[in-house]
Formats: sequence, C-alpha cells, structure tokens
Amino acid sequence: MHISQMIAGITLDKQHAQPLYRQLYGEIRKAILCGRMLPGMQLPPSREFCLALGISRQTVLNAYDQLLAEGYLRGTVGQGTFVHEELPALAERAAPETSLPATLAGNARISQRGQRHIDPRGSTRFHQGDARAFRVSMPDLTLFPFAVWARLEARHCRRPKGQLGYGDPAGHLPLRELLAVYLKAARGVNCSAQQILITSGSQQALYLLSTLLLDPGERAWVESPCYRGTTAALHAAQVKMCAVPVDEEGMDVAYASKHFPQAKVAFVTPSHQMPLGMTMSLQRRMALLEWAQQNRAWLVEDDYDSEYRFGSSPLASLQSLDNRQCVIYVGTLSKVLFPGLRLGYMVLPESLVEPLTQAKAVIDKHTAIMPQMVLADFIAEGHFGRHIKRTRKIYAERQAALITALEQHLADALQCGATDGGLDLAVYFKQDFDEAKVVQAGQDAGLELRRLSHYADMPGHSRLPRPCPAGLLLGFASLDVPEIQAAAVVLANVLKSPGISR
Repeated sequence: MHISQMIAGITLDKQHAQPLYRQLYGEIRKAILCGRMLPGMQLPPSREFCLALGISRQTVLNAYDQLLAEGYLRGTVGQGTFVHEELPALAERAAPETSLPATLAGNARISQRGQRHIDPRGSTRFHQGDARAFRVSMPDLTLFPFAVWARLEARHCRRPKGQLGYGDPAGHLPLRELLAVYLKAARGVNCSAQQILITSGSQQALYLLSTLLLDPGERAWVESPCYRGTTAALHAAQVKMCAVPVDEEGMDVAYASKHFPQAKVAFVTPSHQMPLGMTMSLQRRMALLEWAQQNRAWLVEDDYDSEYRFGSSPLASLQSLDNRQCVIYVGTLSKVLFPGLRLGYMVLPESLVEPLTQAKAVIDKHTAIMPQMVLADFIAEGHFGRHIKRTRKIYAERQAALITALEQHLADALQCGATDGGLDLAVYFKQDFDEAKVVQAGQDAGLELRRLSHYADMPGHSRLPRPCPAGLLLGFASLDVPEIQAAAVVLANVLKSPGISR
C-alpha cells in the first residue's frame, strides 16, 4: 500500500487539546482494528510519515512506540515496522463498524437471558433527582432519627466484636429473632428466626423467588395492575405472566382459576393492593389458599407497607391463615425506615429455607452486616416501634390533607380510591383525560405524576375483561401539609390546561 493510501483515513487536529501523538496512535490503531491496515503490512518509515502528515518525526516515533508496546506493531532495527501478525485484540478487530444505535449494538453482545434483565419500559428508573410532589412510595426522610441510627452504628464500629467478617447468608441472627417476634405481634406471621432470610430489599426477594420457583415458560398469576418490580423479576426469569384482574375485593381468584389453572405461583399484595389500595377480602384469601393447596402451588405475599394502616389496626397477614406452608411472606424496610437502607426479608416455608439461603449466597454471599446489626439494636431499644407510631400518625394527617385538597380543587376531575393506608393514594379520572398527556403536563409544571396504567403494562399477557382504570397514583408521605395543598392547586391547573383530553 502506498503511503498516500495509508494516510488517507488519518485525520489530525492540531488545535485539539489531545497531543498529536495520541491522535496519531488512535488513528493507526483504528485502521488496524477495522482492517484497513492488515497483519504483516509494513508501515512507512517515520521520516516519510511525518512529511506526509506535516507533523514532527518525534510525534510519529511516540505513536509507534505506544503501538509497539501494546502489541499492535512489531519492529526490527534495519527491517522496518509492521502490523503484528498475531494481534491481541483480534476479536475486536474482526468486528466491523456498525451503523446501529449504540443501545442496540451493545445489546447484541448480551445473551438473550441477559437482555431480559434490561428493562426497555423504564419501570425501575423512577425516584431520580430531588423528591417533589407527588413522588410515590417515598417516606419522609426528615422524620427518621438519623442521630440515633448514627450513634448505634458508631457503637458497632468502635467495638466490632469480630462480627464484621463474612456472615450467615440468611442474615444476622439477632435481627432475624427480633423480626420473628415483631411479625408475630404486628402481622400474625407464624415463624421462627430460622425461617427468615434477610435480603437486599424486597426486590432481591422477588428476583430469587421468580428464579427458583419457576422454570422458563411456566406460568405465574400476577395482579393487574401490580408492582412493576414483580413483573420485571418475572420477565427476567422468562416466566409467562398471567394477568389477573382486581376489583374491590382484590385479586379475582375465580377468574384466575378458570383461565390459568396450570400456574405454579401467585404473586399478590393482599393487605394493600399495589397500586389501587384495596384489601383482599377474607373469602378471596381463603379461595386463594385453597387453590394453592389443591394445586401444590406457591403464594408470594408482598406485604410492602402494612405498617401504615389508618383508622384501624393492620390486618393479619395471608401467611397467618396458611396451615400447609404454601405462603412465602415478603417484607421490606424501605417504607418504614429509608429506601437507601436496602433491607428486606422473606419468611419461608421450612422446605424452602435451605435452597433459598444457598441461592442468596450465590448472588451476594449475604446482605451487608453493619446495617443489620444497627437495625437489630434499633428494634431492641424501642426506636423502631416509636418511629412507626410517630410516622403512622403523621402520614394519616397528610393523607387526610390530600383528600381534602382534592375535594376542594379537583372534585369534578378526580375520584379518590381506597384510603385504608399506605404512602400513596390512587385517584381515578372523572373526565376523558389522556394519562400520558397529564403526566407530561404535570412534569412541565413541576409535578412528578405516575399514571395507573403504568402498573398494568406487562409483556406477553392476555387482554383482561376489566382494563385498568385511568387515573394517577399520588404519593403524599414525603410532603408536609402546606406542600400537599400547594401541589393540589398545581394539579388542578394541570387538569384545566388545554390538550390533555383524549
């Protein structure tokens, strides 16, 4: 190849901040990797190269030296410099330049199973940036006693007692013992400490269960609408999701039994349906347990925010009704304490304790020990119970303020859903609003809105006889009363703006 051909694709910018020798190095390397300079090809002498490009000879020598050091070139005194015949980056070199978008080009190198972990619908991309009205599932971090937490943590740092090495995959035993007592008293859960597995948030629990209880292609009942973290985990596990409608009594068990009798697992939120907020009736709970027992199926009870029930005590768990050990109880501390803690837990039937514990060890050996030890002290010294009691009262006041504000400013546009508890309130459109347009208009006005249909979007499910109602899920827990009142006025103006109807 003539030198003019060799340098035809080389461009150098003498005004660029990057040194010229690094630019030349990059251009030659690119030419080698994309096949314009083939193995064994001789490069021009440095003097000819510098004259052809109008650069100093030292620049060429520096670029050659870097390429020689990395193995792209080989050189012998008196013989010249050649493209190395055995390139260390042969696989990269063989890949031609692509015109595909970067995301598609990247995904093409990921396994099909791996691509199912990449969520194209963005279900896990919320909660970014500073909190604002009406961010969902967000507790008020200013209410948490961080000074107490810091004191307890400092105590463990000063006196580690040999507990900061590798730990039990099931979790810190004192914490599991305290959780067993708490769950029995607060939720009626029947278990021992040995049945509790500490996880890195409830999301890890849902992922473990989706992977271990179901083979690819097997079926699972899923409420529609439902928590998107559940459908993301099932999608990653290549599970066939069977969307089951919900009504004022919760999951329609009769519908699910008729249409999907071969399902192996049912994922439910019986105490406070996510996102609509209703409570599953006792009749439905008993029917669900009967189906599971007759079909040797598992029930996964996601009890994500039962501590926050307003006006009455929290209902007993589904697990408390189970006498055949078919219910797996999943809990989280993100709503009660703070999301960044990333602590959750499962209460497992005895037959699942060992396999789930071993699977947890494969994923991350164990959840971080220090937060578990601090939480154990936090519970044992009474801070946990006091924090729940205090925040339950405050969140009830904030929900009441939101309901009042909606009645004052949006009575003709929105209807409130279930108000039994939680950190969020589902509201339904009384007019023919377009959810997506409302969300965008709200964002433009400084609000963070979540459409209800977001929770009904799951891949591969059949059409339901009762579609998800149009509306929004409004988070109120992280806002004080004046902020709630002001945000309701903004939302009212959003729903009066032109162009948001269908």
